[in-house]
Amino acid sequence: MTAPRLSVVVPFYNVGAYIGDCLDSIARQTFADFEAILVDDGSPDDSAVIAKEFCSRDRRFRIVEQPNAGLGPARNTGVEHASGEYVTFVDSDDLVTRHGFGLMVKALDRTGSDLAGGNARRFNNSYGVRPSWLHGQVFTADRLATHISETPQLVLDRMVWNKVYRRSFWDEYGYQFPAIRYEDYPVTLKAHLDAVTVDTVAAPVYFWRERESGDSITQQKFQLANIRDRVVSAGLVLDQVEDALPEIRSRVHAHFRQIDLHAILSAFGTVPAEEEQHLVELTTELLDRLDDDVLANSPRLARLQFDALRAGDLELLHKVALDPDTAEEHLQLTKSDFTLATSVREVTWIDGELSVRGTAELRHLQDKPSNLRIGLMVAGWNHRLPLRRYPAADLRGEQNLVGFEVRVSRELLAKCPAGPAHFDVRLRAGGIRRRDRLRGQKAGSPGWPPGAWIDETNWIQPGPGENGAFAVRRLPDPCRLTAVEQTPDALVLHGRAAFDDPSLFVGRPLSGGEEELPLEVRGRDFTARLPIGPILAEINPDDPFSQRTTRAFRMRGPEGREQVLLWTAGDRLVSHAERGRVVMLTRSTGGYVNLHESPIRTTATAAVAAGNMLVVRGPDWGDVAFSLRRYLPDSDDHVDVDCRRTVSDDGWAAVVEMAALEPAEWILFATAPDGTSHAVQCEPFLSSRLPLTITRGAHTLAVRPLAGTLHLDVS
Repeated sequence: MTAPRLSVVVPFYNVGAYIGDCLDSIARQTFADFEAILVDDGSPDDSAVIAKEFCSRDRRFRIVEQPNAGLGPARNTGVEHASGEYVTFVDSDDLVTRHGFGLMVKALDRTGSDLAGGNARRFNNSYGVRPSWLHGQVFTADRLATHISETPQLVLDRMVWNKVYRRSFWDEYGYQFPAIRYEDYPVTLKAHLDAVTVDTVAAPVYFWRERESGDSITQQKFQLANIRDRVVSAGLVLDQVEDALPEIRSRVHAHFRQIDLHAILSAFGTVPAEEEQHLVELTTELLDRLDDDVLANSPRLARLQFDALRAGDLELLHKVALDPDTAEEHLQLTKSDFTLATSVREVTWIDGELSVRGTAELRHLQDKPSNLRIGLMVAGWNHRLPLRRYPAADLRGEQNLVGFEVRVSRELLAKCPAGPAHFDVRLRAGGIRRRDRLRGQKAGSPGWPPGAWIDETNWIQPGPGENGAFAVRRLPDPCRLTAVEQTPDALVLHGRAAFDDPSLFVGRPLSGGEEELPLEVRGRDFTARLPIGPILAEINPDDPFSQRTTRAFRMRGPEGREQVLLWTAGDRLVSHAERGRVVMLTRSTGGYVNLHESPIRTTATAAVAAGNMLVVRGPDWGDVAFSLRRYLPDSDDHVDVDCRRTVSDDGWAAVVEMAALEPAEWILFATAPDGTSHAVQCEPFLSSRLPLTITRGAHTLAVRPLAGTLHLDVS
């Protein structure tokens, strides 16, 4: 029997609620030449029953059993039983994308590198899917045959599970996971140091679960045993970089200061009195291992905590961990501490002008009189904008004169280049002057900013610019979708191209591949028919959590001209639901046309305040009950407030009395008759109209999207 090319090692322990979905995501891989070794680490629940049943259905899966020894030893056991040319690891509560293994194996086959790694996403039922911040710093581009010495951000690549390793390389260096938590980093970093070359993949290959209960290893930050293993793991990594290149060594030390030491110092806010001294010893152990120059370049608040730790000032450590603002009375502030902080909180169009509302303040000087100027930088010229200031919540949560609104006229927008035009912010308080680009987009319309025509041929699209700053772009005569018709079996797209002889292609950005849609063309106007049946027949989604596949549209013309298709077809999605699945034509964050296909998930398309009631509406795709839910701290337990449900020709409405909601973060949930529930999705056009802020008595309610779901903050 021929050995499989890839061995997938899946240790499991007490994951009965998750392992079925995990194994199913592995089975759906487009790269099918694999074996999956499921290591039962003495699991006390029904995980093994689920795993064995899966093995009986798919011969590529088999079980290895051992007494409970922990995740690291269980991975070691899995490698011992693996026979593939390559080896990869999957945690049993996570998911893998259907194309992930294939992308990494393809890279390794092409380059001969020792390992390949890809991007990751975080997910759970309350917040949906969102980028993993750490992986987003590392896997910014496809890089073939690189190395940590030339791509030093690879020092941040801590996890073992978003990678495929060449088995001969793994055996050559004899990698073994230690029997501790945080067992990944000592192995992962050493592999980067040992490798001749590695490959990086920018596409997400792995979905990393964040449990509502907070009981995953990385979420148990403040348990003493967890902290002890974290410090041991850090010590192993620091030993590895002792003689490494100076930039690698410095980056690793700075990373431990920024992430691990910060997390451990936060534990002083909740540590029981009987464990305080143990926490002091563990924190000091890590602090003493870090380079002096890294510690000296830390933020002033962190340096205050270091001094308090060394002085044994537990009272100050406790106060700062609970409320960092209390540290101000202990800090000797200098001019360098008064940095400019900006945010974008709402983006709308009013009377043909672009309105941008946000905040601008100097840290530690929010309550001081200040002078604010904001301009739009166009072709090197700073065009000063009309400005209105108003009280808003500052960085400390207090009401101060930090809010602003600027309006950008059609005439000025018409001068914008095709590239991003940024906003220049200048703030003066007393003798302190600061200047920066406007940045800090919040959830809602800043993340899904609405675009608009300023004349017959020029479209203005606000959104992210360089280095995440907020900007506007002028799109002259873009390829665009202008209208959509629905027939029983198809969506009919009408639009206009920016060039003659256009062709229209629909592709899957995450997994690749595209197909051409037949066009009827009159001049530059086109009509395309998109059959729904073949889309619904697709059973292998690109997103393993939401089971969603996203398609994007591109127009191509003579001489290689190409544009992404812009949405200008109104402010409502177009949907077709059938046999438990739904196809939705809508817009992306950048305003382009997206087609989503997924299982039916209740979707909100409107949210309004009606007297003392909050009313959320959406298309009626099935019988569900609605409730607003808040999770108890570090728990899967939750409190629900039922919503009244009504149905009309326009769809469903969920109605709740705002006075029934105590201050907390609430999530709108839909529950089916069989008891299954999911967070209600927030449709992109609704996101572009949010946040909705409502004041009732002493309470303020803010409706906003978060990772595609609908949230309500009550304060």
